[in-house]
Amino acid sequence: QLRLVESGGGLVQPGGSLRLSCAASESTLDNYDISWFRQAPGKEREGFSCISRTGLSIRYEDSVKGRFVISRDRDKNMIFLQMNSLQLEDTAVYYCNARHSIYHALDYWGNGTQVTVSL
Repeated sequence: QLRLVESGGGLVQPGGSLRLSCAASESTLDNYDISWFRQAPGKEREGFSCISRTGLSIRYEDSVKGRFVISRDRDKNMIFLQMNSLQLEDTAVYYCNARHSIYHALDYWGNGTQVTVSL
């Protein structure tokens, strides 16, 4: 069993930055590929960044490429998302997802953290 808790969300002006964290407990993240998803009001949840178990493969959707950076800290058993140059359309609830790199049925979600970009 894996428990994920996101934190770091908040209210920020356009152009600002936030750093989201995803803390794992009850098990190690070492065998999991990690993704960040977000869900804006009235829209479906969408994945926009992922990092492989090894950390060697990282991907971003075009909407966040060049502005967001995903990283993982094995010692702390945590995942981070540095978000820069935030835009109004980045407003959403942000979720981290951990899926076992082999046993894909082992798939876990956090409860999300709200990010609001507003003037």
